Amino acid sequence: MIKYQNILVAIDPMQDDQPALRRAVYLNQRLGGKIKAFLPIYDFSYEMTTLLSPNERISMRKDAISQRTEWIREQASAYLAAGVDIDIKVMWHNRPYEAIIREVMEAGHDLVLKMTHQHDRLQAVMFTPTDWHLLRKCPCPVWMVKDQPWPESAKALVAVNLSSEEPYHHELNKKLVWETTELARLVNHTEVHLVNAYPVTPINIAIELPDFDPSVYNDAIRRQHLIGMKALRQHFSIDEKMTHVEKGLPEEVIPNIAEHLNVGVVVLGTIGRTGISAAFLGNTAEQVIDHLRCDLLAIKPDGFVSPVDPNSDED
Repeated sequence: MIKYQNILVAIDPMQDDQPALRRAVYLNQRLGGKIKAFLPIYDFSYEMTTLLSPNERISMRKDAISQRTEWIREQASAYLAAGVDIDIKVMWHNRPYEAIIREVMEAGHDLVLKMTHQHDRLQAVMFTPTDWHLLRKCPCPVWMVKDQPWPESAKALVAVNLSSEEPYHHELNKKLVWETTELARLVNHTEVHLVNAYPVTPINIAIELPDFDPSVYNDAIRRQHLIGMKALRQHFSIDEKMTHVEKGLPEEVIPNIAEHLNVGVVVLGTIGRTGISAAFLGNTAEQVIDHLRCDLLAIKPDGFVSPVDPNSDED
């Protein structure tokens, strides 16, 4: 079955240009399916206006929703005129990420696209709190679209974790590579590269153990990761020249390889860690994300359950 047949585009209310919608149409023209342009809106002043009756406040909400719906229809007019199947939905909700995730659950969306903003000084992608909530909690893949033109001859880069002994990481690696190669085959036949970062020698070991040989340690770790990469690439018949095993931190290695290869999208897995564990441990994926300068496609492992309750009362 072809994936990404029911795409949700999170509309940016702050600008007229909608790169995420443009990317969704690009996918739709190659994969088929349908698109929903979705926008949650909220104005706290409407709730604080004590001079208005409840019915008047409801009427004001409806007017705001109607105005935004027409605004989105104008943004999508060229696509609609060309026959692209785009549904438009605007709803009143004070937490955008919850509204998006609930819509994904209720309508069975299989991909969310949302625009990210480019940081002027560092030329890195800057993520909003809503972006982070989606990356951690959305049950379907999330594609963060950079607000710049797609690079010519852009490649896809899959970041895999070959150091973990946890079984779910092996299965997630396979899922990432399979979904990326399928997407590349169906959409634009782009090159798919794999990248893995392996750790440097721990300084404390080198200091505390006089007989410790860092070069032997590094060689052993590198061999281990090369063996893991070989098994993964052979499973998917990927050429060795399309794989990259580099020493260093993932948040340094992966963005560097992506920039060197002129990558259009980096694909990585997010386990969705939240709460105290996220605050103190952090997600490797999130550290990588913060350094990327290109599009990002984040995919959850099979069996992931979103912490957002689809049945709780809406605000």
